Amino acid sequence: MSEAFITATASALPNAPVDNDSIENVLGMIGGKPSRARRIVLRQNGIKNRYYAIDPASGQFTHTNASLTAEAIRQLAGCGFRLDDLRCLVTGTSIPDQILPNHGVMVHGELGVADCEVISTAGICLAGLTALKYAWLAVKGGEFENAVATGSEVCSPVLRSEHFAAENASRVSELSLHPGIAFEKDFLRWMLSDGAGAFLVEPRPRPGQTNLRIDWINLTSAAHRLPVCMYAGGDRDASGQLTGWARFPSRQWADKSIFAIKQDVKLLDCHISDATFETPLRAAIRRHGFKAEDIDWFLPHMSSYYFRQPMAETLVKIGLDIPPERWFTNLENKGNTGAASMYIMVDELRRSGQLTPGQRLLCFVPESGRFSSGLMHLTVV
Repeated sequence: MSEAFITATASALPNAPVDNDSIENVLGMIGGKPSRARRIVLRQNGIKNRYYAIDPASGQFTHTNASLTAEAIRQLAGCGFRLDDLRCLVTGTSIPDQILPNHGVMVHGELGVADCEVISTAGICLAGLTALKYAWLAVKGGEFENAVATGSEVCSPVLRSEHFAAENASRVSELSLHPGIAFEKDFLRWMLSDGAGAFLVEPRPRPGQTNLRIDWINLTSAAHRLPVCMYAGGDRDASGQLTGWARFPSRQWADKSIFAIKQDVKLLDCHISDATFETPLRAAIRRHGFKAEDIDWFLPHMSSYYFRQPMAETLVKIGLDIPPERWFTNLENKGNTGAASMYIMVDELRRSGQLTPGQRLLCFVPESGRFSSGLMHLTVV
């Protein structure tokens, strides 16, 4: 097999950054009251700015997921790549603009470029990396001369307060004792951000560019031993069994906020470090044989800085003690952009001027949906 390189990167973030005090001005207040969870969650997650595809003045949407993804892809043309030469488009996202058709063909429609193979990968945070793996293997295996992979999220539409209004009204008696929508739904309104990223993957490095050789990508799932933790379009019963949206009467879609993004934070806290980090990382070390001194940059996707210390402790525990000065994250100022996060991080680091030939990057993407994980190793060329 030949090699494959990320030869161009791009990011698209909608509108001006939104600071912590302005979130409810954009997303609205549930039941007309400020969230009691907001300050607690923001203090723990360390995010200071995020981006929403919503005009804060008018409240109107400014981008779809497909249009924001296409905006990122168009920026790849700056390296001399012609979009009409695109041979394979692979997109990954958590929440496409519609159930059908798939996100990829909607992005292709936005681009308006010539015929090409189009693939979409589903998931949550890991969807962007699964898309990249398809693009990498397609180019590495000689199937295509180029591929564009994307990760994107436009979650702000489902975070707006009106989507919780019916549930708020239907639970008046419960809310008198426990004000506010359930924490598993409310806290995610202060965690998630909109954004898109794109990578051009080609079989040869581009002269004069900072190219990143994709050495390997490992994807693993712990769904065989752990239940659903983060979900949307369904609800769990007392036993933890997930029931999909189509099995609920339509009147309950609003009453139960069926389409809201939810997360079991207790389950997350118990298993996130082991299932999505320690176990997959140990396996990667056995398989690829790398040590801490081999890694020049560690790029972890974190939904919150709350997980930074447990992650650091895990690295020490398994003998991969990468010092903090070799970590790179932009969570504080870009927010948690889910499937787009790794694209946006790599793009920012690549443009920073800090990368030099021969440096090696270890990228980590956990996903709490049913505890999946992705690890990627890149070499600067």
